[in-house]
Amino acid sequence: MAENEKAKAKTEQAKGKVKETLGKTVGNERLTAEGKAEQSKGDARQAKEKTKDAFRH
Repeated sequence: MAENEKAKAKTEQAKGKVKETLGKTVGNERLTAEGKAEQSKGDARQAKEKTKDAFRH
C-alpha cells in the first residue's frame, strides 16, 4: 500500500505542476491556485509516507 500512496503523491505533484504552469500561461489565477494546492497535497502525502518509512526501519 505504501508504494501506491507514493505513486499517488507523485501523480498529484505532477498534475499540480501542469495545472499551475497552464494557469500561468493562460493567465488563469484559479487554475494556478488549484495547481499549487494539488502540489501541496502531493507534498503532504509524500512527507507522510517518508515519515512512515522512517519508523519502519
